[in-house]
Amino acid sequence: MTEAAALPGQPRGGVLSGPATARAVNVLAPNASAMTLDGTNTWIVAEPDSDLAVVIDPGPLDDGHLRHVIETAERAGRRVGLTLLTHGHPDHAEGAARFAELTRTKVRALDPALRLGDEGLGAGDVITVGGLELRVVPTPGHTEDSLSFHLPADRAVLTGDTILGRGTTVVAHPDGRLGDYLDSLRRLRSLTVDDGVHTVLPGHGPVLDDAQGAVDFYLAHRANRLAQVETAVENGYRTPTEVVARVYADVDRSLWPAAELSVRAQLEYLREHGLI
Repeated sequence: MTEAAALPGQPRGGVLSGPATARAVNVLAPNASAMTLDGTNTWIVAEPDSDLAVVIDPGPLDDGHLRHVIETAERAGRRVGLTLLTHGHPDHAEGAARFAELTRTKVRALDPALRLGDEGLGAGDVITVGGLELRVVPTPGHTEDSLSFHLPADRAVLTGDTILGRGTTVVAHPDGRLGDYLDSLRRLRSLTVDDGVHTVLPGHGPVLDDAQGAVDFYLAHRANRLAQVETAVENGYRTPTEVVARVYADVDRSLWPAAELSVRAQLEYLREHGLI
């Protein structure tokens, strides 16, 4: 067993940019950071014989990156026919308006404030462009407007920030809610069981070849963190800052502000369920 295969979700090694499945190509944005990992994954998705492509999450407002995405599609003989957003965080969506201007495409998103055009996105929507089929899967929790896109032909799901290729996701309280997030993980798990999804195409980090393993790891991680937070409160750690210092003591302190958002969501969840 390789080291990568031993990690949750079996992340692929090697270069992140480039083809990931028969229909999905990643163009990595140059915005690496502690929060964005290697950078934002901008996905170009198209049927192999089609001259039309869908772009998911153009990424930050970086003209060089946006033009690189367009050039990558054009080198494959395609033009961008539609832009989709998994959610509205700037590292995914800030460049969407400029990208729409460059490509003359509409932008579809759950949040009306992010849309360019009349059509939004909602549960059960099926998007078809150039023979490509994408199914909209609501996955709130990281943010209220988070969506995933099921790509049945590749037995894959594009998860935005709901599942990452490395590490775990912040539930960005108060916009994000832990109960919603746990429901979203279970919804994604049902795709692996009922629809044969095995590949995760995340918003950051490497592709995961064991979708069910990734979801199970996330569910176990959340259960473990909840138990740790509950124990910390029982031991007298009351404020989110105090709980972070106790529960996330082994995490890089630069990530503690993000961890505090998740702790706030965890405390809210525990209170709602009468556990603290």
